[in-house]
Amino acid sequence: MDSLLQEEAVKNRAGQAGSDVLPPLRLPCLPPGFCRPASSHEHKLNFQKSKEACLNYIHDAMLQKQWKRAAEFLTFYIEALEKDFSREYMGPSEIIWRIGSEILWHHSHNGVKEFSSFIEQMKTLAIKRYLKVCLEHVFHLLCNGLIDEAYQTLSLAESWRHGEQTSVQDKEMKLIEAYRGLLDYCSWAKQKHILLEHGQDGFEDLSVEQEMHSCFRKAAVNLKEVIKIPGVWDPFVKCYVDLLEFYGDHDEARQVLNEYAYNSKFPANPNAHVYLYQFLKRQGESKKLLVSALKILHDSVPSHELMIEFNTMLQKSKKRKKRRLGLKVIFAALDYAGWKENVKAWSCLAKQVKQIAISEKHLDWIKQEWNSRRDWWPAFHFSRYLAKRNWQENESLSYEKALVAGILLGKDCKYFKYVSHQGCKTQVKRFRMLKKFVNKHSPVYLRISGLSDSSVPP
Repeated sequence: MDSLLQEEAVKNRAGQAGSDVLPPLRLPCLPPGFCRPASSHEHKLNFQKSKEACLNYIHDAMLQKQWKRAAEFLTFYIEALEKDFSREYMGPSEIIWRIGSEILWHHSHNGVKEFSSFIEQMKTLAIKRYLKVCLEHVFHLLCNGLIDEAYQTLSLAESWRHGEQTSVQDKEMKLIEAYRGLLDYCSWAKQKHILLEHGQDGFEDLSVEQEMHSCFRKAAVNLKEVIKIPGVWDPFVKCYVDLLEFYGDHDEARQVLNEYAYNSKFPANPNAHVYLYQFLKRQGESKKLLVSALKILHDSVPSHELMIEFNTMLQKSKKRKKRRLGLKVIFAALDYAGWKENVKAWSCLAKQVKQIAISEKHLDWIKQEWNSRRDWWPAFHFSRYLAKRNWQENESLSYEKALVAGILLGKDCKYFKYVSHQGCKTQVKRFRMLKKFVNKHSPVYLRISGLSDSSVPP
């Protein structure tokens, strides 16, 4: 092994061609003596450096997506471990399991059969990690569309016992049960689709309905148990709530979602408030409750896609406080790069800015929001480069942004000047109207900027 490592150290690392031309991998069967307990420190110094170097080469090959090369070094690593009696008994098992799984997963020519064979060996080797390995196997099966095989693997894992049950094993077992509940939910959803598609007539539909109820009971039991444990359980909560809503148990669904969103024992999770909001909306709840749910979401994720909906809701309110919050919400959303070209967001801001400019009431709202942004928004949103690009790619976006730019930065703003000029040149009526509007309301820019007419040069 040492000579091979030395050879590799001086080899050009340009590597092999992509994985699409590699032959199928064959990871080695584990040596018969691999799992024997440690009995000697005889080879500790001799093999330690070689093992570390081998792991480094494996890591390097994986980063370069050279899966065949990585598999070869994993073979040498296993051979080194067989001779190294100084290792801790369980030390390398997780390394082999994780590296081997990664190699087999990414190599395009390897099928489910070979992966499953490797995983079965890992279940024997990493006995203390048996449940984790089972979950890895399940995910691989699901990614390949083998739902029945995944369910069978989960069922076998659920009946597994080894020694005294530890708290770690207990948590892992809860995960096994939860994923089995998730697959029961999938079966339920499939039966529901059949039932709703074909109606409720005949013996065949009765058997479908019975199967559907059976899946519901099994799914509900496992999903209900796991979401009681503090943690992030988004897919499990969504599935459980769907089951409850279908059977009309709205009170239980509301209780589950409230607990998930507001229980201090659970980690902060913006999705919990999204699910609660969506449920309240489906139930036709009051705007007060809807606003309350979205306010918490805004405080934690101001860039969430629901902020447009939140802004629209607030702008329809008769209360000044809520309309003021609406302006804050849309300004905050546009602070993020992902919103830079969102036409709806710019339309919301343009509409509110325009209303305030016309009425000349609440200019202090705009001023307060603009003060913290005047140093970076011009380059971030209103450069000449962006004006050209926005005009070429999306005329509606450039219109909304030009209106906002004209009010916030005045008629001499690069963005506004470019877009209004292009719009007038192409004789688009709304751009001529835009130019007139900004020129007419130029005093608004002066007041927002804290300038007066006399302080502005002619």
